[in-house]
Amino acid sequence: MRAGVGLVLGARARLRWVHLVLGGALLMPYFLLAQVVVGVWAGQGGFFSSIPVTFASYGLSLPLAAATAVFGLVRPLSAGAVRALCGVPGERLAAGPARSWAARGRTSAWWTLHLGVGAVLSGISLAVPPMAVVLIALPFVSGLRSAELGLGRLSTGAAPYVAPLLGIGLLGGLALCAAAAGALLARMAPVLLGPTAADRLAAAEERAADLAVRNRLARELHDAVGHALSAVSLQAVAARRVLDSDPGFVREALAAIEDTTRRTVGELDAVLGLLRDADPARSDAAPAPTLAADLDGLLARTRAAGTAVTVHQDPGPAGNWEQLPAIASREAYRIVQEGLSNALRHGTGPVGLWIAVRDTEEGTLRELEITMTNPPGPAGPQPRTTGGRGLRGAAERATLLGGRVEAGPHRGQWRLRAVLPLGAGSR
Repeated sequence: MRAGVGLVLGARARLRWVHLVLGGALLMPYFLLAQVVVGVWAGQGGFFSSIPVTFASYGLSLPLAAATAVFGLVRPLSAGAVRALCGVPGERLAAGPARSWAARGRTSAWWTLHLGVGAVLSGISLAVPPMAVVLIALPFVSGLRSAELGLGRLSTGAAPYVAPLLGIGLLGGLALCAAAAGALLARMAPVLLGPTAADRLAAAEERAADLAVRNRLARELHDAVGHALSAVSLQAVAARRVLDSDPGFVREALAAIEDTTRRTVGELDAVLGLLRDADPARSDAAPAPTLAADLDGLLARTRAAGTAVTVHQDPGPAGNWEQLPAIASREAYRIVQEGLSNALRHGTGPVGLWIAVRDTEEGTLRELEITMTNPPGPAGPQPRTTGGRGLRGAAERATLLGGRVEAGPHRGQWRLRAVLPLGAGSR
């Protein structure tokens, strides 16, 4: 019993009733316009001049409402009202404007249903409560029985004492009609306002773009902070071991630690700036490191950590790395940084680094090739980044440019090889 009363008079039912009354209010401009058209056609002036004109105006107002519902903003407004008042979960409703004609047609059907049913229920809600109050009060107010209210036999004999039951029945019927109409709209909302296949595709593309941005920021943090922590840790360990015997080396190590942390704080601020306002072109953000401007410093910090690095560089016909495309120079720097971080954390012995611009075998394209080798660590040749995030990030960087990354044991060494396409070749 209590559950049934809750379905009819509970908070959700009352909110759905409000939603229906809102639909009736939204139909009024269409209805008044239709009243003018129908009144002129029927030769009758004034609003609500007759019941046939009123019903004809109601019938004409529905296609007028349906025609205006093809505008894109009707769907998000309707979905927001349904989400707030009808108790329909948001994931079952489309979030943005209707773009395709199929979605607009479904929105138009919803708009017509909401306004049409809402107008009928609003009219009943205005008419029934006053009538029910009169019927309930009829046995107790003699003036009502003698008044000209059109009640007929209900105002004579013993009939007035039955009238309160009829009034209560009218109120109960109104509540049942409102609950049924609200449940109908709540059931139809996901059907008519739910996302189409195009909406789902657009949402998936938006999530994919957001995920790509998150992955890029994660790569930047991993590469910048991970390399800095590895280098600083090894520099601190090396300085502690020779603290008493080689003060000069200790001073160099501390200077390298200072330089590494300063640069890393700048890179971290740039990444956090992207997180704050998603604007990679901020003028106050620190510039991203590149192969042309920052490779020498990266190598110097790695050597200061106690790891020997031999480098072979061949920038190609340009003669320097400044001629590289900016994005290729940035991603190449990060790949080299990740390779050196792996060598610092997991490798032993010297690191060999080859960076060269070369033409492909067909001679139509130019590629930047990065090869890094070093002896494997005590555990033997194996992938050597925590959770594999570093190598995965390097591979993602290369893939974004149409290149590739290979990492694994090679002739007794651990080798990281990356190839990044640059564009037209020289021949």
